[in-house]
Amino acid sequence: MRPYKFILFILSICLHLTFFGQKNNFTHQDTLRGTITPERAWWDITYYHLSVDVNIKKQALSGSNLIQYKVLESHQVLQIELQKPLKITKVIQEGKKMTYRQDGYSYFIQLDKKQKIGDINQLIVYYEGSPQKSKNPPWSGGLTWKKDTNGNPWVVTTCQGIGASIWWPNKDHAYDEPDSMLISVTVPKTLTDVSNGRLRSVTNKGNTKTFNWFVSNPINNYGVNMNIGDYVHFNEVYKGLKGDLDCDYYVLRDNLEVAKKQFQEAPRMLAAFEYWFGPYPFYEDGYKLVEVPYAGMEHQSSVTYGNGFKNGYWGRDVSGTGWGDKFDFIIVHESGHEWFANNITHVDVADMWIHEGFTSYSENLFLDYHFGNEACNEYVQGIRKNIVNDKPIIGPYNVHQEGSGDMYYKGANILHTLRQLVEDDKLWRSILTGLNKDFYHQTVTSKQIEDYLSKKTEKDLSAFFNQYLRTTKIPKLEYIENDEGLQYRYVNVVKDFDMPIRIFINEKEKWIFPNNKWAGFNFEEKGVNLTFDSNFYVEYEGLPDD
Repeated sequence: MRPYKFILFILSICLHLTFFGQKNNFTHQDTLRGTITPERAWWDITYYHLSVDVNIKKQALSGSNLIQYKVLESHQVLQIELQKPLKITKVIQEGKKMTYRQDGYSYFIQLDKKQKIGDINQLIVYYEGSPQKSKNPPWSGGLTWKKDTNGNPWVVTTCQGIGASIWWPNKDHAYDEPDSMLISVTVPKTLTDVSNGRLRSVTNKGNTKTFNWFVSNPINNYGVNMNIGDYVHFNEVYKGLKGDLDCDYYVLRDNLEVAKKQFQEAPRMLAAFEYWFGPYPFYEDGYKLVEVPYAGMEHQSSVTYGNGFKNGYWGRDVSGTGWGDKFDFIIVHESGHEWFANNITHVDVADMWIHEGFTSYSENLFLDYHFGNEACNEYVQGIRKNIVNDKPIIGPYNVHQEGSGDMYYKGANILHTLRQLVEDDKLWRSILTGLNKDFYHQTVTSKQIEDYLSKKTEKDLSAFFNQYLRTTKIPKLEYIENDEGLQYRYVNVVKDFDMPIRIFINEKEKWIFPNNKWAGFNFEEKGVNLTFDSNFYVEYEGLPDD
């Protein structure tokens, strides 16, 4: 069971009321999807056994999900989700059919058995149908039915955003995760399914094979996947911080040799991220890269890859600095999510910056580890051109609504700026590793992460985060420079924003402490060369000396 669930529920409501009291055009379905309803809050998932038979010819699924749960509060109605055109055919508990009502894609199951606090119960949900097809994976969810260049079926799932219930029935809210999971996928005998965790067994029956994958760690719903194709396999063992880490790679048959070369990036990624973030969070389940017909995705212990076996992002440097050509963007970025998204998971999708901000920042840290601090600095400054500041990074709570896509590039720059304020890289590294240790396998709110960073840096960062996460304002430092000295102040800032800035006078470091009032100092010598540190995500505007 994930800790603090009811505390997080109350906290999410408070945050919703505090920051998003304005009216929004959200639907009843948005609320059902995004709220920890009474029909969700009373039970904790402990285990899933998802069993899926994939009919490739009909592009259809049939199967079941055994849901084991612990009773936290006495209640008789249990809520799960499954999206049309898939449908639930029956629900069984202790051999009896349960009745249920449907509201959108939420199902409310009426349980006959008295649900006693502390009991571990289970039910089995049976379902079938032709699931939605993804129009643009991974950005649109659903099933992708393709063929490889040899004409073999190639079938994959994606569901971040739209929800895992687009292809299997589950408690489709991020706050609750099963402690473990068995995934059984039945496919034609000529094909292979690769899912999360470790392959326990393969069973043969007629013209089909069933692949049984076991996940021994908590897993978020959207991280569950199945990838079906004419895969070949190779592997290696990485000597990591917790011992031997099994690294398994699955690619289409024709891509074996190019993959063996390109996937040498994986141990380089692991070396960098174990240094900055601590041990890979899922040693028990291993690490996998699986080739797919789309860019890639952070499926837990089953990271999917479709970057064309090239460096950059589809061969392009997203920073425009040249440093993005030095690494395979998908291997680095999507694997970075193993720490931020899969190990530490948001309670509410409104706080998705916890996933994407830290993981975009991980690209900079990969460069820092392998190429040095200058590479890191230039890359993160380069991606600023992609920030649009269209809306706040944090979205409205309890309606399954993300904030701005700036959570990626702006999120990385926020964290890079915070690193400058910490100054001591040993401390900064200990904070990042501490996050992954202290919130190990937990679902969290942005408030928890913000408070943790304030505590560990011994700085009150509340105005800092309010500025960067909850507004679109970029702090602007107005300054007046003359022969005598420098005057400065912040504009376009929230209340109490007073972030220090590092400047250089004749290449010597000096810190200034601006707020919204004019302040300044006199130069100690004439003819100084003044520069501002560009590692801070602020705008600088020189004003005339009237």
